[in-house]
Amino acid sequence: MSSSKFRDLSAGSKSLIIIEQILFVSALFLALYFNEWLGLVEHNNIPNGLLLLYAIIFALINQLSSLALGLYNSKLRESFRGIFRRMLMCVAVGFFAATLINPFYGAYHLPIEVIAIASLFSVVLVSSFRYLTFKIDFFGFGKRRILVVGAGQRASIIEKRMRRDVDRQDFTVHGFIVMEGDSEEGIREETRITLDGSLVSYALEHEIDEIVVASDERRNNLPVDELFACKIRGIEITEILDFIERETGQIAVNLIYPSWVIYSNGFASNNHLRNTLDWVFNAFMALGLLLVTWPIMLLTVIIIKLTEGMHVPVFYRQERVGLDGEPFNIIKFRSMRLDAEKNGAQMASENDNRITKVGNYLRKYRIDELPQIYNVLRGDMGFVGPRPERPEFVQQLIKNIPYYNERHNVKPGLTGWAQLKYPYGATENDSLEKLKYDLYYIKHRSFLLDLLILIRTVEVVLFGKGR
Repeated sequence: MSSSKFRDLSAGSKSLIIIEQILFVSALFLALYFNEWLGLVEHNNIPNGLLLLYAIIFALINQLSSLALGLYNSKLRESFRGIFRRMLMCVAVGFFAATLINPFYGAYHLPIEVIAIASLFSVVLVSSFRYLTFKIDFFGFGKRRILVVGAGQRASIIEKRMRRDVDRQDFTVHGFIVMEGDSEEGIREETRITLDGSLVSYALEHEIDEIVVASDERRNNLPVDELFACKIRGIEITEILDFIERETGQIAVNLIYPSWVIYSNGFASNNHLRNTLDWVFNAFMALGLLLVTWPIMLLTVIIIKLTEGMHVPVFYRQERVGLDGEPFNIIKFRSMRLDAEKNGAQMASENDNRITKVGNYLRKYRIDELPQIYNVLRGDMGFVGPRPERPEFVQQLIKNIPYYNERHNVKPGLTGWAQLKYPYGATENDSLEKLKYDLYYIKHRSFLLDLLILIRTVEVVLFGKGR
């Protein structure tokens, strides 16, 4: 998450993070008072300043764990039972991490029993708070009131792709102003507004927070003076492409025009240190992952041999397109039958009958991707980036999908923004949807975004959401 992301969050989202930090801090203090009251464990008197520092560290550990398990995902589609299950796992991970760093506190270390009690209080306090926010829209006050200028094809993407409540957690749509030149195949269900008077007066009268410009015909058709007057009165003016990018984490490829790409921020990495040390960073991460996962890979080899025969291949190599369109051979654990491509190359799909029983588990928990550590060490791939596709598919997709070749301007990766947001890629339409997320990643590429993707990938692996 880039440094501007927290500032861009709604007041409700910021409040959730801050209030939960206070609750985690309070849990540690409550645990200390509870221990002193019952006299459970003796420990050295810790200065108040250090206690506050320990409490803040305890809170940050738990909140980082919450982030990794998706609890700060604004579009988390879970029942309260699912949220509570994630909270239990979050606090368990936080307890484990806190006990690891506890010895470094020296003579003023905390008793393990106190950390355990603090973790228990954390579950009670944060889960109760989450239940309150789950049952009532407690943070609804942070929603922005949106007015869309345009009611045609470009504006309809809001109605078609952002129609659910979960897609509009940070805003409400007041209506769509009908403009000259708008396509008739536009807004169908939502409020269409025929504006006779001043846009400024209308926006101020209805307390509009943001105006989204989405008219189909822009030349000599936009009320530029009115938009300027709204801007200087504190109403935010946003282009439809930027609005979709901000709210959905994707770039609407079908709406892009060249000047938007040229003048928009992003699409170039300013992290010169990261670019210079790219291979070193990825190799360090790959070796760390290898040290942690080699027992899992060894067990995978044994299981494949036992279930399919001692003479069947465990790995398979396949040509993929990498940085600048250069081909390379990717290596993975084999998760499909040996005759999977007897009828020619084809994309994997959901519930693909070519996948073996063992292969289903390998894909679900992303274990089949682990041998690509070798590709990372070779420099063919990074840890984070667009997934590399096969040359047979790439040539056709470049012809049919605008800007598809732009995804080859960065190294492909083991995981990526598109894999978190849109797991399937069985058709050309799926490839278009994934491209929207890949272009968002390329535009906003940074070390912090990579870190966020890696942390969110932990959620995918732990909850078996891989495909």
